[in-house]
Amino acid sequence: MNQLREGPADFPSPPGPSAASRAAIASGRRVIETEAEALRVVAAAIGEAFAEVVALFAGIEGRVVVTGMGKSGHVARKIAATLASTGTPALYVHPAEASHGDLGMITGKDAVLALSNSGETAELRDLTLYTRRFHIPLVAMVGRRGSTLAEAADRTLLLPEIGEACPMGLAPTSSTTAMLALGDALAVALLERKGFSARQFAMFHPGGKLGARLVRVEQLMRRDEDLPLVTGDAPMTEAVLEMTRKCLGCVGILDEAGNLVGIITDGDLRRHMGPGLLDLPARELMTPRPRTIDRRALAVEALALMNDCAITVLFVVEDGRPVGALHVHDCLRAGIA
Repeated sequence: MNQLREGPADFPSPPGPSAASRAAIASGRRVIETEAEALRVVAAAIGEAFAEVVALFAGIEGRVVVTGMGKSGHVARKIAATLASTGTPALYVHPAEASHGDLGMITGKDAVLALSNSGETAELRDLTLYTRRFHIPLVAMVGRRGSTLAEAADRTLLLPEIGEACPMGLAPTSSTTAMLALGDALAVALLERKGFSARQFAMFHPGGKLGARLVRVEQLMRRDEDLPLVTGDAPMTEAVLEMTRKCLGCVGILDEAGNLVGIITDGDLRRHMGPGLLDLPARELMTPRPRTIDRRALAVEALALMNDCAITVLFVVEDGRPVGALHVHDCLRAGIA
């Protein structure tokens, strides 16, 4: 007969990680640590040559043409995309395709950034010669100082000696990570040099979650007939009716010149509920100097201000006059949170 045991069930302990699992975990950590160390070495090596390249790219009239073959080519595509999205016009040109007509995409106003860890990539030959023939500035991002590409370039971003994370030292790992990081460093340095703003960034990123966070207040705010407004002399009956019609849970109070001087919220009505409330002028109940925001501010800034102040509506003012109103629900509907 089976006996029921009192107390916790005697289940077997879950097995520990297998030898294969432990080896995979160790390998993954080793790769990340190797590449992290490579990035520290690259960061320490950034110097005057980097500053010269930033100045060169900032001064051209055309675009930065980024090129590379194989794994370097994949990195080059990403660098071009990052430059273009942060205010430095750029494009990627495949070096093999360049030899078959795409050299026409490169103009005398452009500069070329060529990536090759060895500096001996055969497919870069025609493109390199083209830049020399037409005096187009050429920047080489290479891992060998005396390589063909480095010798041909006007400026060189030399990667320091770093070991690949591949145990055979063959697969591009640390070197491509270093190139990618150096490309990001160029893009951000150029962004800062040009004073590229969040509003300009929003122009290039209208879609997705990032685009939503870069929407401006003026794109979401209520306007004109949708604004709940009364003068300070208006009786509270009129203020309540205006608040009800406009469905924002508040009404803005104007002075004789049309400037916003106060606000009454539905919470104010509840707090002051009593005999004679509706006979009072609006100015008697208003909260003076309400929180406001500029129409050019980012909607995410407006949402942060509403959260900090525990309010649900901000009036948008210009020269003291209300030109709009933004409700927290307007931000949430736009995907801003």
